[in-house]
Amino acid sequence: MTAPRVPTFQFLRDNAPWLAAGAMLFFLSSFGQTFFISIFAAEIRGEFGLSHGQWGGIYTLGTSASALLMIWAGGLTDRFRVRALGAVVLSMLAASCLLMALNGAAWMLPFVIFALRFCGQGMTSHISVVAMSRWFVAARGRALSIATSGFSVGEALLPLLFVWLLTLFDWRTLWIGAACVAILGIPALFSLLRHERTPQSFAETESSLGMEGRHWTRNQALRQFLFWMMIPAMLGPAAFNTAFFFHQVHYAEVKGISHLELVSLFPLFTGMTIGFMVLSGWALDRFGTARLMPFVQVPMAIGFVFFSQAEGLPGLITGFFFAAMGNGGMMTVPNAFWADFYGTRNIGSVKAMVAAVMVLGSALGPGITGWGIDAGIGIERQYLAVSLYFLIATGFMLVGVTRARRLLPAAA
Repeated sequence: MTAPRVPTFQFLRDNAPWLAAGAMLFFLSSFGQTFFISIFAAEIRGEFGLSHGQWGGIYTLGTSASALLMIWAGGLTDRFRVRALGAVVLSMLAASCLLMALNGAAWMLPFVIFALRFCGQGMTSHISVVAMSRWFVAARGRALSIATSGFSVGEALLPLLFVWLLTLFDWRTLWIGAACVAILGIPALFSLLRHERTPQSFAETESSLGMEGRHWTRNQALRQFLFWMMIPAMLGPAAFNTAFFFHQVHYAEVKGISHLELVSLFPLFTGMTIGFMVLSGWALDRFGTARLMPFVQVPMAIGFVFFSQAEGLPGLITGFFFAAMGNGGMMTVPNAFWADFYGTRNIGSVKAMVAAVMVLGSALGPGITGWGIDAGIGIERQYLAVSLYFLIATGFMLVGVTRARRLLPAAA
């Protein structure tokens, strides 16, 4: 028998410390996310004399290395408490920001990017996702939508704030400021998680089973068809959303608008993303991942058509609307999908493989599109190809999920 749905206000009140910790971790992951690093693309390229392709190649190299490490490090969330592992990762993230601020050699850039991407985009967000997926079962969709709103807040506010701050301060000084903010997150994390749920004992009592009524290990997941049918869908958003933000300066030039005009649309994009994220969390708890997952990337395909063809701000806003619809769904539905289909006991190690795939995608996107720009393939033409990619990934998901949903426990 299904448990009664807890009213949202009561859910927030009863779980505020854990939800706030998840949202804060997602917010702090911003310092390793592409939308933040790309703010300084012009300064970094100018400082070290890099072309679009060279900068994209460095970004690809550093991010690819972080993806490989995520395969092992992501499984640590099955063994350690969030407050302990999170404190270590935030310390490393702060050190990575300082390394960017102090670096004076081009050959060091791949190592700097590796550190930022692994600690920020990789581990900080992974810790939050795994914690929400494990700590919450019946309200998993709502918990994930609330936690990932921290990412959306960072995506909305930080580009606008730091583009403005660049007019007042040297770019290296701003990276020192980012390091200070990351350090401040450590005592806040300890305060919020004074009574933390543990990774294993809590999971034993509140766990949910996956396909065939069991908890899947990572090796078992890798030998099963569904995981591989989902790979294109996990690669695509990470690759091409990253590419969009990575080349935001170039894209603004192509569209004939200022960089500040473009980033001024980011808060609108984030607001719409949060709205769709909350809606997808509600729909997730109501309809389940099996019904929602196959179609979650269709809006992204539409959005990139508008990004390609838009001639002015109204077209760009329409593109951001559909991209926000897709992003809002992708922030909640896939994260719940892995727990629903593979169980929660080993969710850290299973999700680590997914995180590695996504980090790899975020490595490939800027490199591929940067190479295309250098080769004379316009960014607008590339975005039409991106739209087609999302439709192909949707086909793979539709086939895979349709076959796999028959294996789910009857209660799902």
